[in-house]
Amino acid sequence: MISSTLNKGFTLSFNNGLTISIQFGAGNYYNRNNMVYIPKSEMLEDIIESETAEIAIWDNEDNWFDFGFDNVKGYLNANEVAEWINRVANAVSLTDLQGIDN
Repeated sequence: MISSTLNKGFTLSFNNGLTISIQFGAGNYYNRNNMVYIPKSEMLEDIIESETAEIAIWDNEDNWFDFGFDNVKGYLNANEVAEWINRVANAVSLTDLQGIDN
């Protein structure tokens, strides 16, 4: 399943029961120089762009992945986001992600 979030991100839910959220808007850990923190301000834009985004990962029982310092990891570039999407898509459980370069 693919779902969008207020024009500032999206989630991907896989058959393995894991979901990854990719967010890059007001209230998230991202790097977009032209954005002022105004909740839901992205809804006024046609296209939102950012050089970085934050991710969060959870399973279908609402257990969240712990990156060792938080349950979100911010300021990831497009290649890093793609690597995490691949890891989540191919994992069997959250445990499979432990020890990966958090």
